[in-house]
Amino acid sequence: MNFDNILVEKSAALAKVIINRPKKLNALNKATIEELHLAFKSLDNDASVKTILVTGSGDKAFVAGADISEFSDFSIEEGGSLAKAGQEMLFDFVENLATPVIAVVNGFALGGGLELAMACHFRIASDNAKMGLPEVSLGVIPGYGGTQRLPQLVGKGKAMEMIMTAGMISAEEAKQNGLVNYVTTQEELMPLAEKLASKILRNSSVAISAAISAVNANYKDGVNGFNTEIEAFGNCFGTEDFKEGTTAFLEKRKANFPGK
Repeated sequence: MNFDNILVEKSAALAKVIINRPKKLNALNKATIEELHLAFKSLDNDASVKTILVTGSGDKAFVAGADISEFSDFSIEEGGSLAKAGQEMLFDFVENLATPVIAVVNGFALGGGLELAMACHFRIASDNAKMGLPEVSLGVIPGYGGTQRLPQLVGKGKAMEMIMTAGMISAEEAKQNGLVNYVTTQEELMPLAEKLASKILRNSSVAISAAISAVNANYKDGVNGFNTEIEAFGNCFGTEDFKEGTTAFLEKRKANFPGK
């Protein structure tokens, strides 16, 4: 896959998506969002890929926000369409991807950058990372799911503080508030991501996909997450992965899961 704004690397069952606009601190413009959608869609459809890491190029920024120059003169209708299209194309798409996605936050994750990280299934960060939603300082609010996902992760009070002050928090404070799972040095960040990915790769990708769907169901209006879990649990019994996993356990050997 050849793109102008991102890089995609594959090694066995692990894929890396690198947002590559270092001169713009990897800011998200329309073209980058479209390329990310295509990359995630292609990797999700690739039976050999079982985990995806997403990060930013360089050592300064994961994604420092959206490209403000693209929408500074938008009308009400254009602004609403921008948020709707972006959420459908990338942020909601990543959150509901069947393949697990880990955000490897290697620097500033602001605005749309933090929203992208929050759409991933979980996050790790380097100790120089700074995170925040500064949109109200521009006279607008987060539009790519920030007002919804941030309270889910850090609680309503902390989310309100972060959004209303437009301030940044450190990686360590993000960890303390449940926004990221681990904090490490810049040098050890990708090795840690790869170590976590290796643990995921040992397990059933079919079961992991079902678990993602069941967990997400708890956050959807009008959906009973318990019922989703029960149905997904039952469906697992009809998969080759279940047969292999239980057989391997009984035979006291390592499971060799077929894949997606």
